[in-house]
Amino acid sequence: MSKILVIATRNAGKIVEFRRILDAISEGAIELVGIDQFPELVDVEETGATFEENALLKARYSAAMTGLPAISDDSGLCIDALGGSPGIFSARWAGTHGNDKANCEKVLDELKEVKDENRGAHFICVAALVMPDGREKVAEGRFEGTILHRAIGDQGFGYDPIFLPRGMSISSAQLSAEEKDAVSHRGKSLRAIAPHVIEMLGGLG
Repeated sequence: MSKILVIATRNAGKIVEFRRILDAISEGAIELVGIDQFPELVDVEETGATFEENALLKARYSAAMTGLPAISDDSGLCIDALGGSPGIFSARWAGTHGNDKANCEKVLDELKEVKDENRGAHFICVAALVMPDGREKVAEGRFEGTILHRAIGDQGFGYDPIFLPRGMSISSAQLSAEEKDAVSHRGKSLRAIAPHVIEMLGGLG
């Protein structure tokens, strides 16, 4: 069986994380290919009501269109004081998909009157692996913390600059790539699904 795995996202930050984490786990035995290598693929509308549904939508479409195993994720920031929002709408919380700066500014504005003890939040990531023969696996990872009062740091992407991981004194955007992979929601979900990736692609031999 082919050791090629399609990463079903166009998010550059996610692609870098996917490659780094899965390469480390698979010892480089799996060739990771972005969907930009398949110009016929269109962006899948995320119509699911949950992170899992959206992750599976994207992975199923990519596997069906390419005939190759595909992995995707859906992830977001859930803020206690906002009733779990932005949640599945995290990427377009400020109105434009993928505008990280505007999304962070909107969160900070909505929490400007909220005290530190009520600024709890967590990231969720659900990774979905879909094989062309219809086999599927999903895995979830969580990253607990609080929302800062201003953006700090220039590493990472998304809401990283305003997220203070539990037990840490620096923002997620101040962590090195290796530090973030060890504790992040995406790192946890990809490590959880990695054994299934290796098994379904026929091992590392």
